[in-house]
This record gives sequence, C-alpha cells and structure tokens, in this order.
Amino acid sequence: MNSEVTAGILYIVATPIGNLEDISFRAVRILQSVDYIAAEDTRHTGKLLNHFQIKVPQISYHEHNQKQRIPELLDKLKAGKNIAVVTDAGMPGISDPGYEMVTACIDAGVNVVPIPGANAAITAISAAGLPSERFVFEGFLPTKGKERQQRLDLLETESRTIILYESPHRLEKTLADLANCLGSDRPIALGRELTKLHEEFWRGTIGEALSYYQSVPPQGEFTLVIAGKSEATEEISDTTLKTELENLLKQGISRSEATKIMAERTSVSRRKIYQLALLIPESNEGEND
Repeated sequence: MNSEVTAGILYIVATPIGNLEDISFRAVRILQSVDYIAAEDTRHTGKLLNHFQIKVPQISYHEHNQKQRIPELLDKLKAGKNIAVVTDAGMPGISDPGYEMVTACIDAGVNVVPIPGANAAITAISAAGLPSERFVFEGFLPTKGKERQQRLDLLETESRTIILYESPHRLEKTLADLANCLGSDRPIALGRELTKLHEEFWRGTIGEALSYYQSVPPQGEFTLVIAGKSEATEEISDTTLKTELENLLKQGISRSEATKIMAERTSVSRRKIYQLALLIPESNEGEND
C-alpha cells in the first residue's frame, strides 16, 4: 500500500474590489471547500466570509510576515491540505502579497490554481476611453527619491497605455510629477472607488486633472490610466529645442518661462526642456532666473 501523501493545492482567489456581487460562484465554492484561507487581513476577509457564510479557518499572511509564514503554509500543503490565498481586494500578487507564495509552491512542486475575478487595473482601463489593446501596469510608483524619478523617466517614452494605482493623499504629487515628466497635455482617466457606491471616472489631460484635484480634495483609492506617448508625433531634435530656447532667452525670458513656452509648443516634457535650457550659457540670456 502506498502511504505517500498527495500534496494539496494552492488556490489564488480573487475577491471583490468593492461590490460583493463581483465574487464568482467558483470563488465561493473554493473558499468553502479549502482547509485554510491565507488572508492579508483576517478581520477584513472575515467580513467577506461571514457574508457568504463560510466557516473555514483563516491564517494571517501579509507582506510583513510572509517570510516565516510561507514555510508553515508549505508544510500544510505538503501534508495534503488545500489553501486559498486572498488579499483585501482583487487578485493576490497584483500589487498585493501572493507572488512569493506562488514561487515557493512552484519550486516545491505544489500545484497552483488561479481563481480569476475582479481587478482594479482591468476594470479601469475597460472604461477609460483610452487605447486598451496594449498597456503596461506599473502599480504604485516609488514614493520618493531617485527610484521614483528613474521610473518616471522610463514612462516618459512609453508608447503603451500606462496604468497606475495611487492613494488620495499622494494623488496631487503624482499628477504634478506626471505633468512635469510626461507633459501636462497627456490624456488621462482616473477611476475612483471602482465598483463601489461612489464610483467615479474623471477624464481629461494630466494638467487639467492636477487643477481639478487641487480644488476638489481626492477621496478614495484611485486607478490612473494614462495615454502612452504618441508614436506618430515627430520628436523635435535637441538641437532645434536649444535654438528655440536661446531665441526666447535672448528676448529676456527666464529659463523657467522659456521652458514652459516650449513645453506648450511641443510634445517634449518640461523636465527635459529645462535640462536643455540649463546647458545654454548665461551670456545667451537676456536676464537671469
């Protein structure tokens, strides 16, 4: 008789991002049938489980305890237990814990089964009114420093539609950085409180969005969908830009104002134009900044 225990299955289960009706029949069935549910926040998930009368025990699994928790979960899976991983909202592993657990299971030969469902990025781009045949998901930008600027520099030349997540208290800064790097006239759509009672879409340019949310305090979680750089737009050369900047500076216009004028005339970001302006000797300026 073969006494070897068959390993269990790790289920990656999507949960609603707001509206509880968005959970699938399959997700409910899996959550009812597994031995354990590994949850990012057991209190938050407990409300979902109570709503669907699911009595399966939970195990806390989040970014701060995953290093010690993953071996424990793997032991249970190897012992034949089935485990579902869930996060507070959406698909585990997409800007939420899950990736490390999946790779550990793959390395250990444990079967991983995805149970798809609601996702804020896909929900937002479906209604944004911007090209959706090719897009890049960036999640949350680094909050500050060199890493943030490097990421923004990469996005400046990205031709695919860009999807970002942002919290309300950082939205204004992110819009300002995007305007500076991508240009204030770049089309953008912002989805707020997706699938919830106060769901709202705002559409316009990055500059208009910045002005709007400076006057209307942001509330709720945001998904930003930004048009990629137009491949059809002919890129003006650095030499031409510098010549135009020199002409403006000779007229007595400051570097910052000349930068603003050229950013409005072209598709080049204000940051790049200002860097070129700094290369122009002061003797070419009618007045200093």
